Amino acid sequence: MENKDEKNGEQEQVVNPWEVSAKDGGKIDYDKLIDKFGCQKLDQSSSELSHVKRVERLTGRPAHVFLRRGVFFAHRDFDDILNAYERGEKFYLYTGRGPSSEALHLGHLVPFMFTKYLQDAFKVPLVIQLTDDEKCMWKNLSVEESQRLAHENAKDIIACGFDISKTFIFSDFDYVGGAFYKNMVKVAKCVTYNKVVGIFGFTGEDHIGKVSFPPVQAVPSFPTSFPHLFSGKDNLRCLIPCAIDQDPYFRMTRDVAPRIGYHKPALIESSFFPALQGESGKMSASDPNSAIYVTDSAKDIKNKINKHAFTGGQESIEKHRKYGANLEVDIPIKYLNFFLEDDAELEHIKKEYGAGRMLTGEVKKWLIEVLTELVERHQRARAAVTDEMVDAFMAVRPLPNMFD
Repeated sequence: MENKDEKNGEQEQVVNPWEVSAKDGGKIDYDKLIDKFGCQKLDQSSSELSHVKRVERLTGRPAHVFLRRGVFFAHRDFDDILNAYERGEKFYLYTGRGPSSEALHLGHLVPFMFTKYLQDAFKVPLVIQLTDDEKCMWKNLSVEESQRLAHENAKDIIACGFDISKTFIFSDFDYVGGAFYKNMVKVAKCVTYNKVVGIFGFTGEDHIGKVSFPPVQAVPSFPTSFPHLFSGKDNLRCLIPCAIDQDPYFRMTRDVAPRIGYHKPALIESSFFPALQGESGKMSASDPNSAIYVTDSAKDIKNKINKHAFTGGQESIEKHRKYGANLEVDIPIKYLNFFLEDDAELEHIKKEYGAGRMLTGEVKKWLIEVLTELVERHQRARAAVTDEMVDAFMAVRPLPNMFD
């Protein structure tokens, strides 16, 4: 990921699947990232030809809040997916999760909430990869512990409401082999060691497991990796909703795809969900107060927001009434931008808070209500997910009604 001139010169920002850090602890510059990665900005304008309007027109549904408000902000070949869909051609969705912890935080839910919307709106099948092998290699977890975490994380993913008749969840330790492995070998033969070092920044200290992993995440982009689902549909296109730190994997994949006879996968990419301490903070499993987890109680959520959420409010009520809040840095506003459905309500809060008529405590109270409802709804859904349901989602089986 980091190229040599970056390492020798000033380290601007590092964004790769294992590290996200901004220059001098600042915030990520997404425009620079788009330039560096070579992806395109999603068009969220009110033009009839914008991506948002096209999605609404093609699906007959309002655009998801993450699409309307620029949470998903970048893409590769999303137009090709929409053009093909308009011609009556279907596609499939592919996303995933590296199971490194027992509990997911709200940032982990973002791609799954959006993927569920895409599945429902476009009525298409979905494959979800649990990279238990990757976490075993990067996080120093045992094989058994990685597999256990994959199973637990699958319950949280299923709780997002995916349609079992259109969804196949698989873990690498269980599924890799056969046609999937053949595609891995085809990809591996096309990528030199220098290329993989250039993309991912591997060093001589990294074990060979890391160097050999990228094809594993690449090949779910190809329909022939799933013969039980897509037999005879070798030309089916793939759309990958993910956070932008996963882009390096798919730059590599897109480079290789035409050389081995496949469409390049299309991507729709999100910005990062900020830590409670502010955009320069990092959500860290070692600091439970840096994030809201889906296991948090209503009391936990209230305490975390009130004590740890960084705000743009002024230090005294007098100053706040005079100058208003700085919405650019305010975490409660950023979280409401993700999770408060009602656009008019959000605009009202921003206007009043920015003008100083609404106080920080009032905005935090609003956020606590929104997040408590979201988390409690997730907890109820997860409690209903049994081990048998996990097995059913992960069973290698055809999905005869996947395009209905």
